[in-house]
Amino acid sequence: MLAPRYRIGGRAFACLTRMHPQLTAFRRDLHAHPELGFEETYTAARVVEALKACGVDEVHAGIGKTGVVGLIRGQGGATRMVGLRADMDALPMTEHTDVAWRSTKPGLMHACGHDGHTAMLVGAARYLAETRRFDGTAVLIFQPGEEGFAGAKAMIDDGLFERFPVEAVYGMHNWPALPAGTVAVNPGPMMAAADRVTIRIVGRGGHGAHAYQAVDPVLVAGHIITAVQSIVSRNVKALDSAVVSLCAVSAGEVGAFSVIPEEALLTGTVRTFRADVQDQVEQRLVDLCRAIAQGFGARAEVRFERLYPATINHPAQAEFAAGVARGLVGDARLVTDLEPSMGSEDFAFMLQARPGAYLRLGQGGAHSAVLHSSRYDFNDEVLPIGAALHASLVEQALPQAGDSFPRPTSDLTRSPS
Repeated sequence: MLAPRYRIGGRAFACLTRMHPQLTAFRRDLHAHPELGFEETYTAARVVEALKACGVDEVHAGIGKTGVVGLIRGQGGATRMVGLRADMDALPMTEHTDVAWRSTKPGLMHACGHDGHTAMLVGAARYLAETRRFDGTAVLIFQPGEEGFAGAKAMIDDGLFERFPVEAVYGMHNWPALPAGTVAVNPGPMMAAADRVTIRIVGRGGHGAHAYQAVDPVLVAGHIITAVQSIVSRNVKALDSAVVSLCAVSAGEVGAFSVIPEEALLTGTVRTFRADVQDQVEQRLVDLCRAIAQGFGARAEVRFERLYPATINHPAQAEFAAGVARGLVGDARLVTDLEPSMGSEDFAFMLQARPGAYLRLGQGGAHSAVLHSSRYDFNDEVLPIGAALHASLVEQALPQAGDSFPRPTSDLTRSPS
């Protein structure tokens, strides 16, 4: 339990600590039954069941395919809404833990803690529905398909924010690199944009013994792999962050040792935080690949797919979330200058649509296996604090008359960048 070791304040945490065993059991059940993006039928059904048992006012299923939204109305007549988001999907990985609640599905596991995120938001739902110490509506968003399926965008495209027009939205993700119970939130970049790059090199096949008669796409691929390493170091300003990684090469047949293939394929990823840097890297990559291929008499076709935008917190909402976290865990366990991650997160789509902030919740110690590791497991100790943080965001963003919590200013037309 966190309470004896850390001085965690607030009525929400005190109440949720009593729910800890139930939240743990719920989380472990989800862990044992992992599902991929847009296939979260069991998970969504468990969430719907739990929300109804908690006494939420409305439950809406099937948003963005398998997404679920719960509504809880506070005391008072305010029409304002605040959103809280948790992701539900697992990864196509084989689990290598020996816990009793390990995955029952071969080749699938919760290796990123989305089972914990879902359990924390269910805990917040139970507390908020029981207490209702806020004036407005809490919108609890259980999102499918974060792991590469853009489930956030699917929910938005399915009318999420038209049906539930929140003035701000908050998401939270566990972070093994931080001590358990620590909260981190930056007023700006949290996660990078993720783009997929595919480079098709077309040459002219031939016999390896008569290479002069061919145009070798493997040779061209080698030069491109080397040359693209200059894009960041010689084109992007040193104070801007970018990564270009070509991660896979496919060409020819392994058994055909003397055959020069006609084509080679390179795939990789680009990570950036700023749209102008993203544009610059894309253009430089296209120009460089085409020029190198042309120099060897080959042709290069570059496909640059923009998958997830950068996760950029809105300053006012990040400052507000930091204040809420400070009241919960104290200054010693609040980080407001966390180094942004070059990983990506589709909560970015929600932050493009509404003001908000993305927080990290430390879960280190014995549970410090990195995210997406086959030996990862969520640290159940932090369930009450994550649930309390969710609930406190609602209570302080939608205060009742007489409460003196500071509120963020919201501008629905302002871009976070």
